[in-house]
Amino acid sequence: MIVDLFIPCFVDQLYPQTAMNMIKLLNKAGVEVHYNPQQTCCGQMAFNSGFWDEAKELGNKFLIDFPNDRPVVSPTASCTGYIRNYYHELFHNTGNHLEYKRLIRNIYEISDFLVNTLKMTDFGATFEHKVTYHDSCAGLREYGLTNEGRLLLSKVKGLELVEMKDTHVCCGFGGTFSIKHEAISTAMAEQKVLNAIDTGAEYVVSTDLSCLMHQQSFASKQKLPLKTIHLVDVLASGW
Repeated sequence: MIVDLFIPCFVDQLYPQTAMNMIKLLNKAGVEVHYNPQQTCCGQMAFNSGFWDEAKELGNKFLIDFPNDRPVVSPTASCTGYIRNYYHELFHNTGNHLEYKRLIRNIYEISDFLVNTLKMTDFGATFEHKVTYHDSCAGLREYGLTNEGRLLLSKVKGLELVEMKDTHVCCGFGGTFSIKHEAISTAMAEQKVLNAIDTGAEYVVSTDLSCLMHQQSFASKQKLPLKTIHLVDVLASGW
């Protein structure tokens, strides 16, 4: 199988190692990975802020950057969920109608792709830490992830998974929400981080680095004993 790699802006700029670890996982699963270095933003931030013309311009480029009828795999549910659910608002009955239909049929978040397409859950990873899991809003409500992340973690040697209180409650990031409503966003991050700490976990694991970045920022600023890590980085540990 050949797949195209979609690396969202903030992963490229802030967490490139997670992208490299995703390639490591896919290669171990026997998948050939192609990366187009010309790819840029999918347009989600512009779309969510009401700048639909700018979002469409970015979306047009995205369709050009991913022209092949094969899986496109990404380490974030947020951007993939946006493309799956909202590109029809930009491209339905336009000249790119067939192109956007092809893309939304082929684009996957990594845990969904590993579990439900490749049917692979055990990568031989070792991560000897106590962790708790954060269900991102985008993954849970927009993309439709269910138990894929937890299933993958259950196969990791030495890992203890404990559930936090209100695991399905938003952490407060929400893209521009954290900028426009800083006080509310910070209070939500505090609640999420304290719930995680109450479990005794060393790490919060999630499929969305934006949520993890938000929670880690709060924990670090308050000097709280909690670290965050992407699911991919856990699965790539120990081998």
